[in-house]
Amino acid sequence: MKSRSLKLVISVVVLSLILGLSGGLVAQAQDEEYTVGTSADWPPFELVDENGNIVGFDADVMRAIGLIEGYEVKIRDMSFDALIPALKSGKVDIVAAGLTITDERDKVIDYTNPYWDANQGVLVRKDSPLNVVTALSMGHKVGAQRGTTQAGWLEDNLVKKDVNINLNLYDTNDLAIMDLKNGRIDAFMADTPAARTFNTLNPELKMVGIVMTGEHLGFAVQENDPKGLLPKLNDGLEELRVTGIYDNLKEAYFGPSSDLDRITKCFSKSRHYLEEEEDPAAYAMDLRTCMAGEDE
Repeated sequence: MKSRSLKLVISVVVLSLILGLSGGLVAQAQDEEYTVGTSADWPPFELVDENGNIVGFDADVMRAIGLIEGYEVKIRDMSFDALIPALKSGKVDIVAAGLTITDERDKVIDYTNPYWDANQGVLVRKDSPLNVVTALSMGHKVGAQRGTTQAGWLEDNLVKKDVNINLNLYDTNDLAIMDLKNGRIDAFMADTPAARTFNTLNPELKMVGIVMTGEHLGFAVQENDPKGLLPKLNDGLEELRVTGIYDNLKEAYFGPSSDLDRITKCFSKSRHYLEEEEDPAAYAMDLRTCMAGEDE
């Protein structure tokens, strides 16, 4: 009896210690929160759905990595040109906004490993006779989002070399697309995935060509990574790739059968896997299925 009682007491003590330690770890993980800055006017990387949720490939990658690495993610929307200043000042901890890795930016912020390759698409109105060459010359009004590599490319390769264009910069892509549709500008430049999505969402537009800039996108943290986020982000990205989560999210937002008009419904349907089950693999699979209409 003494032996059994002693074993029982020891078991209870060990179990209590395990539960106590586990509770501490969970509380610590819940207390750790990082703010992700984005510019939610760049579908399918980031956009706002009809319920006001920030969704998109970048947003979901950030949420999935947060679950894998054990921290909370708060996503904050702001203008694109405000993102790097906000990161440098500590107002946000991470930037996830289709950010191109450049030598100039690398002087003031640090990047993760590249997660996407991109070139630049040129959009015009569907009834326009312009092609990719004439759209970017002959005095035409060309739009780009302020602070982007598109704006930089147009400035460095056309304006500074006396190519005759009228460069118009916008705080948000939505305003630029509206001006293009209404004839206030003649062309608009965007990363190719975003350009194709703008075209899909606005059938009165067309993409007339691609400027091959060979860019690589990365997520960004403060210079010298004072919060130690780069290993978490890079390890998380690798985990997304080996588990298939990355491919499912890519298929959900960029796949040939993906329908971005369904994002409000699909995010509402699938988000419980993130928020309740904390299962990013199930979320990515369910979102892919929903966005392709395979669940109907």
